[in-house]
Amino acid sequence: MFREILPNIYGTLAVEASIRFSFAILAASALGFLGMGVQPPTPDWGLMASEGRNFVTRAPWMVVFPGLAIATLVVGVNLLVDGLREYLETDFT
Repeated sequence: MFREILPNIYGTLAVEASIRFSFAILAASALGFLGMGVQPPTPDWGLMASEGRNFVTRAPWMVVFPGLAIATLVVGVNLLVDGLREYLETDFT
């Protein structure tokens, strides 16, 4: 089983793991934005965006930068795992 099945599902497992990791990051950020995540002294991108929404007309970077950080992390993880999947599925013979 480990010799025949597991090598054929590495790519699928990697993609599934990246999707679940991205969902966890987005869920934690959404909970932080809604005030149900970590408490205020602890840094959280969702909490930072929530605190900055009152100043969005005067200082839009207080909302834009945490949002860009979340998006960059999610897209970066997905691209990294996609590249890893391509590498693992490549036949070097």
